[in-house]
Amino acid sequence: MCSAYSFYPPTISVTWLRNGKEIKGDVTSTEEMADGDWYYQVHSHLEYMPESGEEISCVVQHASFTKPMNYKWDPSMPEPDKSKIAIGASGLVLGIVLSAAGFIYYRKKCSGRILVPT
Repeated sequence: MCSAYSFYPPTISVTWLRNGKEIKGDVTSTEEMADGDWYYQVHSHLEYMPESGEEISCVVQHASFTKPMNYKWDPSMPEPDKSKIAIGASGLVLGIVLSAAGFIYYRKKCSGRILVPT
């Protein structure tokens, strides 16, 4: 997904490049949409499964830029998402360890006892 926000005039060009060559197919873009405050926004979506070593980028051309802006797609996960996954995995492991310890404790306490109804 490549999005451009808060630009004026509304004429803008968003293109996708694969290894420096323009991608024509599998691209879906919205029309320039008014924000209601004299600014516009546009969104472009590329449906493509990149192969190892390929460089995918989004190029935005607008009258307010002196040259086209090139935004490279980075397949790595952002740091905050990595932290969330690490915390979640740690919590899961801790929960499993505590559950196993509780089950072992329960089994040891119950072993050797026979409950007799009175």
